[in-house]
Order: sequence, then structure tokens, then C-alpha cells
Amino acid sequence: MEAPILISSIPNLFSFFTFFLIIYLVAYFIIFRSWKPKLRPEASSCAISLLHGTPAVFFAVTSLLADPDRDFHSPNTPLQNLVLDYSISYFLMDLTHYLIFYPSDVLFIGHHLATLFVFVTCRYVVYHGAYAILVLLILAEVTSFIQNTWTLANARKSDVEFAAKVYALLSPPFYVLYSLVRGIAGPYFVYRMFTYYFSGAANNVIPRWIWISWVFVVVTAISVSILWISNLWVELYRERSRELERKVR
Repeated sequence: MEAPILISSIPNLFSFFTFFLIIYLVAYFIIFRSWKPKLRPEASSCAISLLHGTPAVFFAVTSLLADPDRDFHSPNTPLQNLVLDYSISYFLMDLTHYLIFYPSDVLFIGHHLATLFVFVTCRYVVYHGAYAILVLLILAEVTSFIQNTWTLANARKSDVEFAAKVYALLSPPFYVLYSLVRGIAGPYFVYRMFTYYFSGAANNVIPRWIWISWVFVVVTAISVSILWISNLWVELYRERSRELERKVR
């Protein structure tokens, strides 16, 4: 039964991957063609992230609300599997981007590989647990739009005045939202996820080594995210302090 499921999903994976590839190429060769060569790959990555993040949140929420039996060990529904295929295709495309343009960026490559491991095992190995994985996806991507806009503005703030204004305007609310999601909501949900799986309630459908791997990957990702946003808060504080000193002088 597993082989037919895997084969039937190949068209979805191929279609979604092709979609993200086309968006990436359009962004690289058309939308951002006037940008500096070193900035175009990052900007193109933001383009496909924009078309993955917010839609993925909408699709994931829809698939979860449509499942009356959703739980940490409930079987994946066809709609939930479709959302997983959508995200798997995006991360495969973005991983390709990093391997081509930034092969030495071990942190992001490792992040994408670990994320793909979680999605792929949920989708193609255990066929259960999409509720937990999709809630984590929602928490990870709910900041996608503002984060990618902030990233694009950050890339051009030194040579485009409007980008500098957008960057300055978005930084505080983006940092606050990101901190709340990654620093509070994320850890709380992972705690619930861990306590449920640790109780053994899902051992008959999700092997212990798999859910332990999921928790390890998510805790690591959240820890890195908290460290990243903490550094941004420190940098913002220093920038505002320097601006205040200049005004006082």
C-alpha cells in the first residue's frame, strides 16, 4: 500500500517543485535583474519563500480545521499530505539554491535537510502526525511575509532610501512578532508535543526514534532562531543608542 501512495504523490512533488523553480528563475532573471549579482540569489530565494510561507499557513490551517479527528498521532488526511508535498517541494528548491550559490552555508543547508527529514518521515514513512508537523509549519511560516520583506529591504538599505525606510519601519514589529512566535508559542507547543509522545500514546503508529528526531530537530531550530533574534535585538538597541547620541550632540 505504501508504494502506490509514494508513486501517486510524485506528480504533486514534481508540479510543486517546477512551480517554485519557475518562480525562482523569473525572480532571478526578470524581477531582480537590475540588482547586484551577489544579491540576486538571496532575493530570488525570498521570492519563492514568499510564495511558500503565507500560502502554506493558509493551506495548513484549512487542512487541520477540516480534520475532526486531528491529534498528535492521528493519520494524515489527503489534504494534509498535499500541504506536506507543497512544503517538501519548496525546501528542495531552496536547498538547491543554497547548494549552488552558498555551498559553504552549513547552517542553512543543515536546517533544510533536517526540515526535509521531518516532513518526509511524516509524509512517507509513518503517515501519521501531520497535525503536529503542520502546526509547527504554521508557527514557522506565520512570520514569512514580514520576514522576507524585511530581508529584501535589508539587502538594499545601503543604496536605496526607500528600502532603508522600510527596513527601519519593519524591524521593531518583525522582531516582536518573531520573538513571540519562536520564543513563546513555539516552545509551548513543542512541550505539549513532547509530553504527548513521551507518554507513549503514539508509539504504535509513530516509532520512538522518529518522534525523538522530530523533537530534537524542532528544539534545535527554535534555539537557533532565539539566538538569531536576540542578536538582532542587540543590534537594534545599539543602532538606536547611536542615533540618540548623535541627536544629543
